Amino acid sequence: MPGTPFLLEVNPQIPLRLRRLQELANNLWYSWDRPTRTLFARLHPSLWKRAQHSPKAFLKRVSQWRLNEAAEDRVFLNAYNRVLSAYDTYHAQTTRLKETTDFGEGDLVAYFCFEFGFHESLPIYSGGLGILAGDHCKTASDLGLNFVGIGLLYHQGYFNQTIDNEGNQHALYTTSDFDDLPISPLVRKDGAELRVSVPLPGRNVLLKVWQARVGHVRLFLLDSFLPENSPADRDIAHRLYGGDRTTRIEQEILLGIGGVRALAALEVKPTVWHINEGHAAFLAFERVRMLIESGLDFSGALEAVAANTVFTTHTPVPAGHDHFAEDTVRHYFSSWPPLLGIPIEQMLGMGRTPASPEFNMSALAVRASRFHNGVSAIHGEVSSRVLSNMWPQIDPTENPIGHVTNGVHVPTFLAPEWYDLFDRHLGYGWKQRLTDPECWEGIHAIPDQQFWAVRQALKSQLFSQLRDRISEQHARNHGSQAHMDRVLRLANPANPQALTIGFARRFATYKRAHLLFENLDWLREIVCDEQRPVLFMFAGKAHPADRPGQDMIRRVDQVSRMAEFEGRILLVEGYDLRLARRLVSGVDVWLNNPIYPLEASGTSGMKAALNGVINLSILDGWWGEGYDGSNGWGIKPVADSADAARRDREEVRTLYEILQDSVVPLFYETGPLGFSPAWVAMAKRSIATLLPRFNTERMLGEYVENFYRPAARQWHRLSRDDYAPAKELATWKSNVRGHWSRVRVRRLDSQQARISFGDALRFELAVELDGLEPADIKVELVLGRPSDDDRPHNAKQFELLWMKRLEGGEHLYAIELQPELCGKIDYRFRVYPNHALLTHPFEMGMMLWL
Repeated sequence: MPGTPFLLEVNPQIPLRLRRLQELANNLWYSWDRPTRTLFARLHPSLWKRAQHSPKAFLKRVSQWRLNEAAEDRVFLNAYNRVLSAYDTYHAQTTRLKETTDFGEGDLVAYFCFEFGFHESLPIYSGGLGILAGDHCKTASDLGLNFVGIGLLYHQGYFNQTIDNEGNQHALYTTSDFDDLPISPLVRKDGAELRVSVPLPGRNVLLKVWQARVGHVRLFLLDSFLPENSPADRDIAHRLYGGDRTTRIEQEILLGIGGVRALAALEVKPTVWHINEGHAAFLAFERVRMLIESGLDFSGALEAVAANTVFTTHTPVPAGHDHFAEDTVRHYFSSWPPLLGIPIEQMLGMGRTPASPEFNMSALAVRASRFHNGVSAIHGEVSSRVLSNMWPQIDPTENPIGHVTNGVHVPTFLAPEWYDLFDRHLGYGWKQRLTDPECWEGIHAIPDQQFWAVRQALKSQLFSQLRDRISEQHARNHGSQAHMDRVLRLANPANPQALTIGFARRFATYKRAHLLFENLDWLREIVCDEQRPVLFMFAGKAHPADRPGQDMIRRVDQVSRMAEFEGRILLVEGYDLRLARRLVSGVDVWLNNPIYPLEASGTSGMKAALNGVINLSILDGWWGEGYDGSNGWGIKPVADSADAARRDREEVRTLYEILQDSVVPLFYETGPLGFSPAWVAMAKRSIATLLPRFNTERMLGEYVENFYRPAARQWHRLSRDDYAPAKELATWKSNVRGHWSRVRVRRLDSQQARISFGDALRFELAVELDGLEPADIKVELVLGRPSDDDRPHNAKQFELLWMKRLEGGEHLYAIELQPELCGKIDYRFRVYPNHALLTHPFEMGMMLWL
């Protein structure tokens, strides 16, 4: 049509009776409160879908007459008032942490992450890391923890995915209208928008600070798209995981340094700083700079900063840790050495590792923190080896890397259909007893037919959403209705009887989405029995730059189009949080077959388990802890020494055997009521054993007890008296480093090969301290049973005490000991630095063995 188009948006006026709809729309509490989302959806279901389930966007577009009508609708008003009552009750709650901890009221955790996943209406996430960060914030709100989040506000979040007729993935990016997002700009006391400045080479980049409400928690988001910035700088935070290495380092500088400055401008004073993955590690430089401005030198400031910094790594392989060329870091931080009072080489050394000449963000995060953890027991062990060069003289089993196994936010991922059933059989207090195993044993008292009815209802809902998605995909690819009916014949919402197995996650090579297709003849035997049909559902995205990951998508598509597998293997495009919620609650079995030990944790299987879905997985990540032999199926990883082809062959054979001999027969072992009682029993056991362990309430409780409380306590210790303890510790460490290479130890007593039980032994060591004081070291006897891995088994440590200074300058340390064991004993002696202000006894990475 000729003429210039002019656009005008007309927003409705919210009736007075419904005025708090806007408050509900601007608090991400709705992301885990289904009745709130339902309240908006019932106003206009089709518009709710078009608005991408965003309450704020929805309220800008819903018609005035529908709002006016709702304001007079008693049924709607009753639902509205119930939601408000629940909302107000929730926000009036005081902290639940005081029941078990003394985390101080003045203590506050600042949690930095590159992405946050709360709900599809705030698209600043891509996958597991973001969903975990979102669940962390939600649980902090649930428990009343004093907590803020800091991230970047991307104009384009992760891409939307479509898949064409050839199985090719297409990435579609949508630019967010910030007015539609549940965020608001922060303003200063004078009413001006809050902005902070971050130095980049030759210029300063301005960042606008936005806030999202997550229940009680505040999330601060940094936005570079400002007219004062150059076009290139406006685009720094344009796209999540987009751009080149230059964009990545600039994003990480904005997050780390800009995040610290934003908190300072807001007068938010954290006592604990949590770096969730290494992207935000540059925050250490800014925190050190601020302390140097207050009078500390670099070493003292670094000790103070590290004392209350927690670093969580999610990466199981060295190559996965973010790293940059040293010349790049030198370029971006060339103006910083005078600010920190150190040469540029010392700055670069903060990120160096022996394995690579590049600047490693995880190395920086480790050196700038005193609390470090992996995200499962297996991953903690892997990370202690991967990062062992940070503590070169410490055995990886004893270095400071710990672990907190991830969990999931139960109110977000437990399907609402379970709530009434749980209320009746577990008691109304089950939501406050998420970590209580005794409470969840009550699952077994639920009548099988009622339990199965919920499971079937959830599967039916999944099939309905699946049909909508595949119909849209099919129509876009010009498929016929007859063919679509054939493809979806087993995914029948009216008759959800087929055994349904789900595989939904990022398509990365180590996750092996294609492993199931290793032997198509064997797979055909398993899935093509008309009496016992099996339906596999695949969903997930590959990074646009990950060609092997996209090849896996094509392989799944290729097999799904083979005549014998058509309708039995489905590939669903557009994997997002909404589809994920349906999949983890609606399938019967959750399949996961990563390469061991590359699954740091994994959380999708946890979400499935709490909905009565049974896991079938490699014993890696969380499942290595969760599997007990009766709550699912585990595939034991092949030995590390096996080549990749043999590993895949042996593990897929185990997978086929479990499917053919256990999963399919158990599911179709139907009783007179039309379902398998043995299957229901295993599904119940899955919930009873896994939900109370793998939820974020347990996870956050462990962070508080083992990381946040000690970090806050250490901060208060080192920052008192104008940081005198931090200065003392830094000076002491410098002195120890100067002498350590010349410390020597030798044994003075005569070794005995055999004694009688009850006899006492006296051990004496002479230690050359090279000018150190006797109190600067600890001398230990490590005693245990001999083992094959050259480490004393069940070892205990006994301290040798300083006795006197010997002629010649050595120092005598001794202990008298009566061994409590009979049989062979392995004992050894070691010396390491010791100071009362150390956070971890081995944090200096120094140890001398006799």
